[in-house]
Amino acid sequence: MTAQDTAPGAEPVVIDTMIAGALFLRRPLALKYDAHVAGRPLVISFVTVAELRYGAIKARWGPARRDALEERLSSLTVVASDSDLSMVHAEMRSACQSIGHGLHDKIHEADRWIAATAIRFGLSLVSDDAIFDKVPGLVNIRIA
Repeated sequence: MTAQDTAPGAEPVVIDTMIAGALFLRRPLALKYDAHVAGRPLVISFVTVAELRYGAIKARWGPARRDALEERLSSLTVVASDSDLSMVHAEMRSACQSIGHGLHDKIHEADRWIAATAIRFGLSLVSDDAIFDKVPGLVNIRIA
């Protein structure tokens, strides 16, 4: 997906690392969510960028493939951490802990940043990961 693929006036959505990877690598999972991302501006968290780059390094992608990843990333809106996002992250973690939601666990640090990004900007999150289900304040688009 590139910037020119977006429909004018289409509502942006946040995509998690799993969906971003599926889109970039043209995996079948991307087809499952096509109706929710096609033509819409795509937003990702800074942590998704780090996770995708780590995956490329771990898989020992060559320069051409890593350059292609960087080109794809440049077509997305990347949200960096700031004071407001950090506050949303902390409040969401506390809310999840108080209701016993697993997203508060330390292992889900990256997932919390992704969810906080969507909540902070009032955007839906497109994810195939059940950890985002029933997070207070989060609209998660997941096809079960």
